[in-house]
Amino acid sequence: MTLLPRPSLTSQRRLTGAMQVLLVAIVIYGYLAGEQKAISNGIIALLVTLVPATLERRYDLPLDPWLALWITTAVFLHTVGSAGFYARVEWWDHMTHALSASLVAAAGYTTLRAVDLHSDGIRIPSQFAFVFIVLIVLAFGVLWELFEFGLDVVATETGIDMPLAQYGLDDTVLDLMYNTAGAVLVGLFGQAHLTGVAELVRDRLLGSAAE
Repeated sequence: MTLLPRPSLTSQRRLTGAMQVLLVAIVIYGYLAGEQKAISNGIIALLVTLVPATLERRYDLPLDPWLALWITTAVFLHTVGSAGFYARVEWWDHMTHALSASLVAAAGYTTLRAVDLHSDGIRIPSQFAFVFIVLIVLAFGVLWELFEFGLDVVATETGIDMPLAQYGLDDTVLDLMYNTAGAVLVGLFGQAHLTGVAELVRDRLLGSAAE
């Protein structure tokens, strides 16, 4: 069942290209304004936007245009936030956390579903898949918050401006709440879009085993 309209490959490439141009502009802005976070996040985001094309070209693993656009949008919105929107728009951080968590959930579900399809001896009910998605995101969210805490410690000790930071206990709890919201949305509505990706991964596993 398709719940969202899927962009064509041409539309996805155009939108991705537009966001990549804006990411370059953010990196330039960060350099001119002395905003280290905008520079580092912009460069990392640019590299992530190249992942779908790299998977298709080097590993013969084409991603659905909708999924490729999903990845690009998540890193783009985070970079825009680091360039000033996090401080100016109160809900921007919540949106990016939910979207990023949805990507983690998608990766977790795709892996689980590929294993399910790969082996006749394994059957994973959809209800378990939903619980698995939420638990994966919760675990990743905790690790991410610990990572940000570690960066804060390093920044305090060295005076180096880190690309990520924590802003107190309330912010951490809200981040985890919106992470969970992103996971629940994928669990409820995203599985239909990810089945095809899982089948591609399964086919690649079978192909590798046959060689």
